[in-house]
Amino acid sequence: MTHCHDEHCDHDHGDLPDAGDQFNLYSRIDHDNVCCLNESEPNSGKKIIKPWNERMDNTNWLESDADEELIVHVPFTGTVKLRSICLRTDPGESAPATLKVFINRDGMDFDAAQSYTPTQTWELVQGHNDVLEYSTRITKFTNVRTLTLFFPDNFGGDTSIVRFLGFKGEWTELKRDPIITVYEANANPADHKNPAGENKMDYSIQ
Repeated sequence: MTHCHDEHCDHDHGDLPDAGDQFNLYSRIDHDNVCCLNESEPNSGKKIIKPWNERMDNTNWLESDADEELIVHVPFTGTVKLRSICLRTDPGESAPATLKVFINRDGMDFDAAQSYTPTQTWELVQGHNDVLEYSTRITKFTNVRTLTLFFPDNFGGDTSIVRFLGFKGEWTELKRDPIITVYEANANPADHKNPAGENKMDYSIQ
């Protein structure tokens, strides 16, 4: 069952057919380049980004290591208009309490995450085993190439745990700048030299 949480929406979407699959961006993520800071198990940050039908699977989860802070960096294979972030966390004290998201900022560490102003901040809901959906202010998330998710705190646990992370929105193929060829208006004689120097004729007047 999925819920939407922001200042405009706080109702159950579970009655909508295929609500979880609508605008699902799982296949549009550059999974090989997803990375996480302060994860207790290597590559566990990648493993919580699962297909929608595996959202309740508890085989893999992300847990912080040294303290409760986590950073997850998610690149996409094109540009995205991000509508919402879907989270399933631990139902106890290890559930993250706050989520701060930054767009199109590569290589962020914890110092940068504490210093920069996030694109949007959410106060997260505690005590749920369901996937909760947090809507974005869509005007700020219309040209997203990468997302950096920063979980700075939790509800009192020594570590933070996230069990599922998903995204909904619209994907657009990344457009490359066209290659523009400029042709010279006048031919340059130097471009037409005879490389072998063969059949030279001397037209100078003796």
